[in-house]
Amino acid sequence: MGNLRIALDPWVLAPRFRHQGTNVYARNLIAQFRKAAAQIPELEFVLFGPAQGFEAELSEPSVNFSFVSNRLVQHERLWRLGGANVSARRIGTDVMFSPSCNVFPLRKPPVVCTIHDATPFVMPSQSRSMVLAQRFFLRSAAQRSRAIITVSERSKEDLVEICNIPPEKITVVYNGYDKTRFNEAPPDLDKLQALRLRLDLQRPYILHHGVVQPRKNLVRLIEAYQLLLSPRSDLELDLVLAGPAGWEHGKVVQTAKRCSSKRGQVVIPGMLADDDLALLVKGAVMVVIPSLYEGFCLPMVEAMACGIPTVVSNNSCFPEISGNALEYFDPQSREDMAQKMESVLFDSELRERIKARGLKRAAEFNWERCGHETLGVLGKAVGRELSMEVFA
Repeated sequence: MGNLRIALDPWVLAPRFRHQGTNVYARNLIAQFRKAAAQIPELEFVLFGPAQGFEAELSEPSVNFSFVSNRLVQHERLWRLGGANVSARRIGTDVMFSPSCNVFPLRKPPVVCTIHDATPFVMPSQSRSMVLAQRFFLRSAAQRSRAIITVSERSKEDLVEICNIPPEKITVVYNGYDKTRFNEAPPDLDKLQALRLRLDLQRPYILHHGVVQPRKNLVRLIEAYQLLLSPRSDLELDLVLAGPAGWEHGKVVQTAKRCSSKRGQVVIPGMLADDDLALLVKGAVMVVIPSLYEGFCLPMVEAMACGIPTVVSNNSCFPEISGNALEYFDPQSREDMAQKMESVLFDSELRERIKARGLKRAAEFNWERCGHETLGVLGKAVGRELSMEVFA
């Protein structure tokens, strides 16, 4: 039947998305695709990109993996509204893969896209004009793609209901995580201490890592943190909210200033380097994730993989992805959040139980499996079965 030639949409690889989940996802899949291309003779990939300014590690050609510069990539509307499809058709690819829903699929070649969640419909996190655009692309991608990948059963249910598409069109493929950084290995204490000094962390700390925006529910987390400290005059803890500033982050910053005290401060260090973030996770006494909606929640899996006691919302994908291994709270209730944080903080048996269960569950996620299952969906979309012993 000849080679299966797959075009890769580079949209989420743009520098401005560098620390967002879709960028991390695309980069790791590309690494798996390179590995597969070198070992599966009938497989070939073509990654589009701008003529200049693309990172060397992404544009580096390898066995059955080529980079094609395309000026259309730099023209957002043209690229997203059919330019990607037309470019893929011109170079004779069999199928195009988009690691996000920022694409308007045409008939040829067929498109397989990943829709990570239904955030624009369920919990909008941008301006009205941006949300309208996100809804348009999400619905178009869902309805016009040959096949859809999503990252949790909960996201699949949301997409079926909201976009009115048959469930058999959607395949759930779980994400992986960076096991070289997020693991049980103890942190380098000298580096951790240097990082704590740089961030002015003088006490043990509770951590949240992710974009600072309303959907993350961080104002309630700060207020729950206050409730945790207030009745215990002997308790001193900092709260760290690590991550880039997102839409309407100002209220979080204002609340943090108001709620810092002599027994604990709320620290918002901004975006950190990957190695620093992993250090910060490993040094935390607890990770708390109070988000109102997520499709997969990579920060939760990273904390679990480090053996850090983790307390999360009881909504959306959290119980599914964590395997019901953690402690859960109502994200609308500051009191419930504070009570669960207190339980984990002062109950050593509960902490150890969460740690053990979290480690076991996190071990089930990896990028190799994600790459294998994604290639399976791509092949099936065009009636091809690939011999993928490389992932065995």
